[in-house]
Amino acid sequence: MRAYRVAYDGRPYHGFQRQPDVDTVEGRLRSALVRLGVCERGEGLPERYAAAGRTDAGVSARAQTIAFDAPAWLSPAVFNGQLPDDVRVWASADVTEGFHATYDATQRTYTYYLYAPTDVDRFVSGPVDDQRWADAVDALAGTHDFHNLTSDDTGTERTVGIDWTRDGQFLVVRFTAGGFCRQLVRRLVSLAAAVADGSAPLSKVDRVLSPEPISGPDGVPPAPPEPLVLTDVSYPDVSFTRDEDAAEDARAVFTGRRANARATARVADHITDGL
Repeated sequence: MRAYRVAYDGRPYHGFQRQPDVDTVEGRLRSALVRLGVCERGEGLPERYAAAGRTDAGVSARAQTIAFDAPAWLSPAVFNGQLPDDVRVWASADVTEGFHATYDATQRTYTYYLYAPTDVDRFVSGPVDDQRWADAVDALAGTHDFHNLTSDDTGTERTVGIDWTRDGQFLVVRFTAGGFCRQLVRRLVSLAAAVADGSAPLSKVDRVLSPEPISGPDGVPPAPPEPLVLTDVSYPDVSFTRDEDAAEDARAVFTGRRANARATARVADHITDGL
């Protein structure tokens, strides 16, 4: 068996996991494997295939991980030859026959880039107070039953670590846990941001973490998915080898996308400044 690290820009896709009639990252991976002769046409996936987990529509990844019975010649560079530019395989590792990409992961890390100006930006966000943000994050980190921050019915008690730094007008927030409930990271961001900009009191954190269910106006909507990145998935007994050609190709692709995004932002600045 072999495991692969996959980076992708999730914005054009309806999430990672395959779905009927919509474009997904896993669907693109499977199509590439069909063209390479590794996977049969139809609905199946390679033998013993598994992925580290799902990401929502619009969420990106740097180290999504898939594993399956792969031929020895299937290097990341060969894999990339059949993938779209916004999905890049950049490292791989031989794994044991019993390896499972979902269940053998011991920790997952997500990073969220929250636009959080400390002064007034009335068109996008209210001013964010870093101390209120820190108080909210401290209250949310640790072991809690997050049943009010997910649509999952079971497995809602989790231990979540939250680290953050300010980078100009952004808060860069890193979340770590053995696993995450559905939309948990985005709702944690949303709740902490509401406390930080003063639209919700700190006491709302206690209300959300209480055993009683909340709904309607007391609920917490998920933050937008586009600033969220699956940053790492840890497997203590697996050592991934970077494919230098594939990694360089991936860097070139995402460098180009960064340049395009910056140009788009400058156009938006130009239009805004003239209104």
